[in-house]
Amino acid sequence: MQIIISGRGLKLTDAIEDYVNKKVNGLEKFFSGIIRAEVTVGLETHHHNKGEIFYAECKLEVPGHSVFAKKTDKTLYSAVDTMRDYLEGELKKHKAKLRGNERKKQLSGRDNKEYHGDE
Repeated sequence: MQIIISGRGLKLTDAIEDYVNKKVNGLEKFFSGIIRAEVTVGLETHHHNKGEIFYAECKLEVPGHSVFAKKTDKTLYSAVDTMRDYLEGELKKHKAKLRGNERKKQLSGRDNKEYHGDE
């Protein structure tokens, strides 16, 4: 999986990059077909009264679909954590949909639900 990390409004340090890499690479155990992850971390500028609000957004490209998440929090690391948790759930839903479609294809050989025995 290719991971692209960028920062807006803050300097990307090695610690931030390592943390984001570790969290995004952990998503592969839920769905192994991730092609690319574009992660942007930054500082929101329109929340002056609330203090510093950080955000983390990620676009995952999987075959036939793309998953996007943007989460904000008071610290950058907690924003990355909540983003990862959200993406984990979305990947599980996508995987369940794919399995459901495969199961429908397997069962499509039957004409109807009633059993027609020899008469």
